[in-house]
Amino acid sequence: MAHAAPTPGMRTPGTRAPSGTPSRAGEATDVFGERTHLVMKWAVPVVLGLVFGYWAAANRRSAGPITGWNILFGFVAALVFIALYVAVRAVAPRLRREVHALMWAVFAGCAIGFLINQSGSSVLYSAGVALAVTAGFFAVMFYRYYTHEDAQGHHLG
Repeated sequence: MAHAAPTPGMRTPGTRAPSGTPSRAGEATDVFGERTHLVMKWAVPVVLGLVFGYWAAANRRSAGPITGWNILFGFVAALVFIALYVAVRAVAPRLRREVHALMWAVFAGCAIGFLINQSGSSVLYSAGVALAVTAGFFAVMFYRYYTHEDAQGHHLG
């Protein structure tokens, strides 16, 4: 099996960096440029919103014919989703980690509850699924923010 030959200054597994060498363990590498981040900052909510709007419209029509009102409903649902996503993304990072996680969890739970409700399910079933999604999402997001932020919401590292 061929391996790259070590070069001076290159660390191989099981070796330590020479003393006095700065550690880069906590540094995050940024693979993409600033322009890519700016494009993705707006592309992600738009794409997610369009998928959400299509899903809501498809659930609402129940495999029936596509009508103009159905298309309008899908686009309105997409616009509301995009606006709420951007608002949560702008406000949530300024909050403490518990409230930060709770905002994303409530957003996700409400979105899923709305989709379930559009399929014709009862309000109680939709609310139950939304609460389950909210609880699971909160647990995951709280763990993520608890391990990556301090108590005031400042990024660690």
